[in-house]
Amino acid sequence: MRFRKLAAGVLLAGAFVLGGFAPAGAEETDGTGPKDHAAEECIHILEGGGTAEECHEAPNPILPATNELVFGALSFAILFGLMYKFAYPAVAKGMQARTDRIRENLDDAERVKTEAQTILEEYQRQLADARNESNRIIEEARQTADQLRRDLMQRAEAEVAELKQRTQDDINAARDRTMGELREQVAGLAIELAEKVVEANLDRDTNIALIERYIEQVGSQR
Repeated sequence: MRFRKLAAGVLLAGAFVLGGFAPAGAEETDGTGPKDHAAEECIHILEGGGTAEECHEAPNPILPATNELVFGALSFAILFGLMYKFAYPAVAKGMQARTDRIRENLDDAERVKTEAQTILEEYQRQLADARNESNRIIEEARQTADQLRRDLMQRAEAEVAELKQRTQDDINAARDRTMGELREQVAGLAIELAEKVVEANLDRDTNIALIERYIEQVGSQR
């Protein structure tokens, strides 16, 4: 409906424009109109003190005639009014629709941007949680390794101490055994030497007791 009104307005404005130029063209095609007008102007120029050359000046090919200016301005005003009445609402409606569509697109883009920002923040939060969890696991593994190292060192130290104690016990037992054997051998040898010296056969148990007491006295003196 608006398009029909707009077309009708444009046709009406065109008719006014063509109608406005028609009288001027008619005057140009008339054989007496322009010439009489030029003669009158020449008479006025001569009466005003002008020369004949001024009467033969050619009209300006750029400037239109006065009636053409009037009809052109009137046609432009009518066309402008029709365009403002019928075309401008359609153009404004189209521009408003385009503005609304652009605004909706901007709103959609802003919503997508907000969703993307939310997803990015969620990913960053999950990444931070995963990083904290990995740090916690690494710290627990380090503490477990330290505790295992301390346990192994304590166990090794205990085994070394036990081995040293057992070795010391073995050494003491071997020393006692060696000292006992040596004591018996020394006692026997001393008895034999004493028998040979005093040439008397003493009681063996008494001699052994005397020799052991002598050896103990010698050991205590050391």
